[in-house]
Amino acid sequence: MEDCNWEDIIETPELPLEIIVYILSFLHASDRKEASLVCRSWYYASQDSQRKITFCFPASASSLELIRGLGRKSRCGLIISQLDGFSMSRSLLLEVRSALSGLEELDLSDIRYLSDLTFNRLTGCTPRLRRLSLAGCHIAFEFDPYGGCPVGAVSDSSALLSLRNLRRFLTEQKSTLVSLDLSRTSITPESLRTVAQVQDLVLEELCLHGCKELTDYSMEILVKHQPSLQRLGISACTELTSRSVEAIAQGLKSLTHLSLSRDWRITEKGLADLLSVSSLRSLDLSECLHVSGTEIVNGLTESSAARAQLETLNLKSCTYIRDLAVFSLTQLLGDTLRELDLTSCVNVTDLSVRAIATYLQRLVVLRLGWCKEVTDWGLLGMVETARCEPDQETGDKGPRFTRTFGNMGFFKPPRLPFEDRPKLVTQNDLQQFRQQAGASLLALSRLQELDLSACPKLTDSSITQVVHYPDLRRLSLSMLPEITDASLASVAWHCRSLTSLALSHCPGISDRGVAQAAPYLRRLQHLYLSCCNNITDRSLLLLVQHCNRLKTLDISRCKNISITAVDLLQSQLPFLENVHYKCIGLVEQLDADTEQLLHQPILTEEDGVVVRSCL
Repeated sequence: MEDCNWEDIIETPELPLEIIVYILSFLHASDRKEASLVCRSWYYASQDSQRKITFCFPASASSLELIRGLGRKSRCGLIISQLDGFSMSRSLLLEVRSALSGLEELDLSDIRYLSDLTFNRLTGCTPRLRRLSLAGCHIAFEFDPYGGCPVGAVSDSSALLSLRNLRRFLTEQKSTLVSLDLSRTSITPESLRTVAQVQDLVLEELCLHGCKELTDYSMEILVKHQPSLQRLGISACTELTSRSVEAIAQGLKSLTHLSLSRDWRITEKGLADLLSVSSLRSLDLSECLHVSGTEIVNGLTESSAARAQLETLNLKSCTYIRDLAVFSLTQLLGDTLRELDLTSCVNVTDLSVRAIATYLQRLVVLRLGWCKEVTDWGLLGMVETARCEPDQETGDKGPRFTRTFGNMGFFKPPRLPFEDRPKLVTQNDLQQFRQQAGASLLALSRLQELDLSACPKLTDSSITQVVHYPDLRRLSLSMLPEITDASLASVAWHCRSLTSLALSHCPGISDRGVAQAAPYLRRLQHLYLSCCNNITDRSLLLLVQHCNRLKTLDISRCKNISITAVDLLQSQLPFLENVHYKCIGLVEQLDADTEQLLHQPILTEEDGVVVRSCL
């Protein structure tokens, strides 16, 4: 370099922004974020390659300059917290209107005291809104006629947003408004009728989560007056029954997303008709306790010509779901399903896991948490060899009951389900697994999220052999008492794109595993290690050294971690936002103090004689 003539060096021209945008479009969001730090042109390119960027900031005077700088963005979202009816909030919204050529989405959710005056001031700056959220707001809807007030009576109190004022707003913005969120409000059937009947209002999305006063009648009215709805959220509307499902299936032929979560009165009735809606892409039936999946299978089978092409199916806590239903669903949805949630489906076994691995190889998200019958054999795609109970091996069938003698307490009691331990996978079994082309969970090569938490029969044998996903982002292995540092090291080596890892309540995880894993987890942002008593201060030092992107760390009840190490961690990691460290280093100290107290002699005096005693 000493002999180099700097005048002869030709400066490399900058690539056009469009080419950089095209190159960055192949990266995941986290990688684009890192690329944006290289230079100014990459910064702008990384933002343009995303469909929408959302900026979050409070309503303050310093935010005005930020909003003015957003004028060059082709499309962006703003989340402005602490909005109120005062001049600063209004100035912010006016600045948004002028800088971004109009605000399309306004989120006023959980503003407890939203008055008519405040609502008018905030919405007056946004004449062409497309989306409005009032979730959790106190809105003065009609009073219940059974409570003594006539239907249609509206509160005139200026302290709350009134139905009359909301209806006026919907009438004024009916030409642009397509999405409305009234979740967790006290909306009544008559109030919903008033909203749905606004002339020329054509909603595409309506969220009514947790509106407990709504009835089947209100759903029938809604479907009649808003037949163009594409997204409908009515979870935790506990008065709804299968009658609402039938009305939706018959009236909303453009429906793409439906949430019925925690609608406990819904049964199988109507689900077959619902699955004949060909546009349906996402169905949430989580915690619908009477759903067994039979009618879902029937609906997909009978309407094969024009059936729902589900991409997302949530059956969390549907305890009647069994292997037969899962097996049928995997065959029917193999070409389209991308996300499947079977969390807490306690009757799901290894057969379901093998069916998923065989037919759902395009899955991106799989949740099997709390499926306690899932074992290593299911993940490995192998059939467990037959086991013999001790009584069967000896041929002794045990004592027999007679008509005159019952169980008097000296017979061997029956084995309980949680006492049955699966046959351990041996080295020979693993060798057979490597040689076979069976349907193991390895086949799900596109997985980005996997939840195996609280499947207590899983061990290192399956985790180390199967969890090899280069694109995996989120992994939960919490409450797996049999896994050790070997699983952690294997996961880190094979899943280097992880941003979230949960290992809480895993007693076999120690500093050794963290030392082996941390160098390969440089993208990690969220780590959960609560109740891992073999984790010490050394692990925190390793995280500081290798995982500088951490945002969340949970080390609650890790008795061998000190406050000093936590303080050091917080001072060294620039992106760290949340550290949960409840009861760290306290449990052991409390136990030691209690033990010392129990053995401390107590001096008493009886008749002038000192007596030493212990508790």
